[in-house]
Amino acid sequence: MKVLVGFEFSGRVRDAFIRKGHQAVSCDLTASERLGPHIQGDVFEVLEDGWELGIFHPPCTYTAVSGARWFKLPGRPEKQEQAVEDIRTLWASPIPRVAIEQPISVVSTKWRPPTQIVQPWQFGEPTTKATCLWERGVPRLHPTKIVVPTRHDVWREPPSDERQRNRSRTSEGLAEAMADQWG
Repeated sequence: MKVLVGFEFSGRVRDAFIRKGHQAVSCDLTASERLGPHIQGDVFEVLEDGWELGIFHPPCTYTAVSGARWFKLPGRPEKQEQAVEDIRTLWASPIPRVAIEQPISVVSTKWRPPTQIVQPWQFGEPTTKATCLWERGVPRLHPTKIVVPTRHDVWREPPSDERQRNRSRTSEGLAEAMADQWG
């Protein structure tokens, strides 16, 4: 299957699909952290390239409720509306099977509620990170290895130049579940 993993610099989801024998490519404005098929560019420019599955992790800077105290700052409402519109564009793409990932966000009220919410601890990683999924043409993900959450890595990520990148990485267990169950 030809898989596009949009807004992914980590390569985790892409690599999980490749390990299952799929033709997966990540796409992000920045370079990939891992060697592998990667388009460094705008995902919106490759949506019509014959993909069979699109998994998208659009930026949540202007949508995540964790940043709600900044929503009213000058320019933020417009950027938030654009971010939600970008998600609508991804959903309406010609790709027959689509999954969009965001944290708990305004997308639920400004567009539609997620199909489901998952946590890394449902997929073998003992940490919390509520992950909303909007799914079209793929089944709901089922937990693969439930463990007790003992860490809150994402929530407690200290301020740094790498904070946004560290918080945005998909857990390895969730990436594997996506490849197993959607591949």
